[in-house]
Order: sequence, then C-alpha cells, then structure tokens
Amino acid sequence: MDKKLIEELKERLEKEREIVKGELQAIAKKDPNLKDDWDSKFPKLNGEFGGAALETGADEVEAYGNRLPVEYALEIKLRDINIALDKIAKGEYGKCENCRKEIDEKRLRIYPEARLCMDCQEK
Repeated sequence: MDKKLIEELKERLEKEREIVKGELQAIAKKDPNLKDDWDSKFPKLNGEFGGAALETGADEVEAYGNRLPVEYALEIKLRDINIALDKIAKGEYGKCENCRKEIDEKRLRIYPEARLCMDCQEK
C-alpha cells in the first residue's frame, strides 16, 4: 500500500479519535479499570422534593437511557480507530483480518478503520 495514503489515513484516524473521545467525554467518563471502556454519566438528582423533582428525575433517567447506545457505538468506533492506528504502527494496516487480502483503497478512504474486505464483510 502507498505510504503517502497510509500517512493521510493515519492523520484522519488520529483526528477522528480526538473527536470521538470528545464526544464520549461529553456523555461518559473513562472507566479506569477497563481499557477502552466508558461509563455513561448517571444523573445526579438535586435532592428536590415533590412532583417537579420526580418529573426532573424521570427526564434525566430517560436521557441516561438514551445515551447508553450512543456511548456503546462511540466505544466501538474508538476501539476500531485504535486498532487501525496500532496496525499502521506495526506495518499491518490495510489487510483483511479474515482472509488476509488487501482491503480495497476506496473502502479505506471511506472507512479507514475497516478491518475486513468487502467480500468478508458481506459474509
């Protein structure tokens, strides 16, 4: 694979990693015990009383529930980006993890963290 293309994709992956980390930090905190794991921030109820407090609490718990799948998707994306950057560092980038064939350049330009070629992805 062309070294210039690899450098271009590496830069894109590094920028994307920072974006994804920023998005995760807005809704979650890094789990110090598990690599690449984040925990959605659970709402802190202000100790209010009455109906308004229940409504506020319910809204915050609903927002927490809505953040969980977003957090999971961002964690997966961050994991794939880190794997791609690790492969670049090891000189293994651009090969399908399944069949070991080269991943098409067009696919990598669109989805630089791709781990499988299109044939294996479709299986």
